Amino acid sequence: MSESSSLGIALGVFAYGLFSAHDAAIKWLVDTLPVWQVLFFRSVTVLTAVLAIGNRPLIERAVTSPLRWALTGRAVLMLIAWICYFTAARTIPLAQLISLYFAAPLVVTLLAAPLLGEHVTIWRWAAVLIGFVGVMLASDPWGVSASVATLLVLIAAAIWGYGIILMRMIARRETSMMQMLFTNTVFLVGTGIACLFTWQPTSAGQLLLLFGIGVSGGLAQYCVFEAARHAPASVMATVEYSGLIWAFILGFAIWGDIPTPAVWAGAGLICLAGVLLVFSERRRAPSAS
Repeated sequence: MSESSSLGIALGVFAYGLFSAHDAAIKWLVDTLPVWQVLFFRSVTVLTAVLAIGNRPLIERAVTSPLRWALTGRAVLMLIAWICYFTAARTIPLAQLISLYFAAPLVVTLLAAPLLGEHVTIWRWAAVLIGFVGVMLASDPWGVSASVATLLVLIAAAIWGYGIILMRMIARRETSMMQMLFTNTVFLVGTGIACLFTWQPTSAGQLLLLFGIGVSGGLAQYCVFEAARHAPASVMATVEYSGLIWAFILGFAIWGDIPTPAVWAGAGLICLAGVLLVFSERRRAPSAS
């Protein structure tokens, strides 16, 4: 496995761990605050950091970037996906919410070859499918009845899968900071408009948690964008499954959810998928992807 792919996998595992904590905190908050307001605070925090780091050169590059419309379009799609996802989070348990959302890696793997020209090996397919079976076994998505919330999660998963493909395409020509700038600017504008009609007072404790969501979300976002620059999309599809293990840990720590034998079995399959992925990538020539 090339050093680039190894770095991409490591960044991805770290990012999806952060996203799991980030998602759990948002799920906690949307019980009392509008999803728009939570995402608005998150965008303010991330965008402030991005502008402080990138400063004037980043803004000047954004105005003249040949990919500015592609960056804007992807950001709009991601905003729609996040709104769908966290609207559904009000009524669906965290583990089952994430398991339904994990249809996204399958979308990524399906689209990697026709849109990115990646050679998706049989080993990568096997890793994705084994991981998906592990997710299904561990989280029992069949316990979630068909509903509007379920549909919203699946819509979010499909959009997110396509968004990962776009992210990989853009990462070949633009920096991670540029992607973060466009994404969070669109989020700030979109959620800010909605907040004008749904704003609710926030307590000191909620403000602290909102700040933590912004910091963890921004760091995770940067790591995901960087991972997309180093590892093929079909590889990152399997890495994304690692987030479920974090979700179960957080579910136990925050809500007292005790893992069942099925959870352990599913987690084992997810780990097996990860080992299979690493093993298969080590067998490939460094130049192959």
